[in-house]
Amino acid sequence: MNIKQHLPNAITCGNLLSGCFSILFLTLDMPVKAAYMIFVAGLFDFLDGFTARLLHTHSPIGANLDSLSDMVSFGVAPGFIMCWLMDRATDIPSVTLLGICILPSLAFLLPMFSAIRLARFNIDDTQKTTFRGIPTPGMAIFIASIPLALSQVRHLSDGALGYWACLGITLFFSFLMVSNLRFFSFKMNSAKWKGNEVRWIFLLVAVASFAIFRMVALPFVMVLYILMSIFFTKKME
Repeated sequence: MNIKQHLPNAITCGNLLSGCFSILFLTLDMPVKAAYMIFVAGLFDFLDGFTARLLHTHSPIGANLDSLSDMVSFGVAPGFIMCWLMDRATDIPSVTLLGICILPSLAFLLPMFSAIRLARFNIDDTQKTTFRGIPTPGMAIFIASIPLALSQVRHLSDGALGYWACLGITLFFSFLMVSNLRFFSFKMNSAKWKGNEVRWIFLLVAVASFAIFRMVALPFVMVLYILMSIFFTKKME
């Protein structure tokens, strides 16, 4: 067996497993651990692509396995996190079906639109240096950052975010994933400043913000990514 050929796929499975653990932690009412597992999945997602390029082991199976893993870790898992946040909101209207409040289920728009986003990515050859629609990991990281930020300010379990804010975030990111807006990637042909100004500025601001404000900075860093993509990505193409 050629271990080198299967190493990227094994790392991709780590991405999938992280998404499964994220959902498991939510069932155990551990949203912070669930959020951290999204970031672990993101690390595996970066490493599998990096390893495949390093070892020159790209394959159709690897590409499909990556999409299926992303669907769990960056589609289903963040959908469950948002559902958890909606369910604990104090301002949620009482609309019940079969004895349960059904409005938190609107959070599952996120995995639905993630599936569309991933399917479109698989057949679109123009998304090499930029993305059409926000990538599913970007959406997932924003959603995962919410319980981490709320936990830091001690407002995780008291419904401080509110149902309508959660619904607004869900609809906004569902739209972004299938929109034609362009978002920059972090793939660099070199580490030079010239040609990568937007990427380096974003990374420097992100690191500085995280160092100062810790988890509270994460949602705002993702908003910065969206704004910088909207205003500067066309100049990068």
